[in-house]
Amino acid sequence: MKYDVKEKLEWTVIFLFEFGHKYGLTMKQAFNYLSRFKGIDFIDRHYDYVHTQSFTSMVDDIAEYCRRQGGELV
Repeated sequence: MKYDVKEKLEWTVIFLFEFGHKYGLTMKQAFNYLSRFKGIDFIDRHYDYVHTQSFTSMVDDIAEYCRRQGGELV
């Protein structure tokens, strides 16, 4: 299914805010971390699933995914 770019971008920006808030990061730091450890790529590839879940759940799940990619926030 193809999603509206604006909708996908808005969801991702809110996710960055929530992720940063949980880990004490600015949105730029959150974006850089998620880019480096493939979290943004995961969101892009699996948007059809992630946008149906709660932000709290996805922050935890993507943080764990990034940890497995070498990230050390968790």
